[in-house]
Amino acid sequence: MDTTIAERKRRLVRDELTEAAVRLLADQGFEETTVDQIVTAVGMSRRTFSRYFESKEDVVVHMLAGAGARLCAQLRGRPADEPPAQALRHALSVFTAMSVANPAKTLLVSRLILGTPALLARFLERQTVWQDDVTAILAERTGLDSNTDLRPTLAAGVALTAFNVALRRWVAGDGAADLDALVDQAFTTVAPALDLTTDAS
Repeated sequence: MDTTIAERKRRLVRDELTEAAVRLLADQGFEETTVDQIVTAVGMSRRTFSRYFESKEDVVVHMLAGAGARLCAQLRGRPADEPPAQALRHALSVFTAMSVANPAKTLLVSRLILGTPALLARFLERQTVWQDDVTAILAERTGLDSNTDLRPTLAAGVALTAFNVALRRWVAGDGAADLDALVDQAFTTVAPALDLTTDAS
């Protein structure tokens, strides 16, 4: 079904609020920025804001909305005979592609999330959901039962942790490094833990 005009309008309004929030948060800091300042910046009312977000945390985390779904879609779409480590690495390109398409914005948002306890908590909460979804896909791809076999859950957790380590290094270096290369380096290190073909002993 085609996206309706109303849905497109909602998306535009939500994106406008998000852009304004990111600019203010970068200039003023998270604690110093209020919802009233965000809506004033775009000429909207607080009631309009409340239709889209519950809090200013939600505004920033919205930038990650859909990323988990895209990650899972990428993983499901990988060739069935592709090793789990490779499939996971390709799927995580959903995130690294953002640093290529818009490096300044990605760096800004990543710095805000990693440097703000409230946002980091929301980010990690979302990642927990992603880990559960990735675990289910890995179990389906490998024929393993994640209820009795720890490997799909461990592989999902290790993959996301490897990405997080690379992201933190990228942010700490002010985006000077290549995020893709950092993720590759992290995956090379943890690749043995992502091998789900070896029988558990």
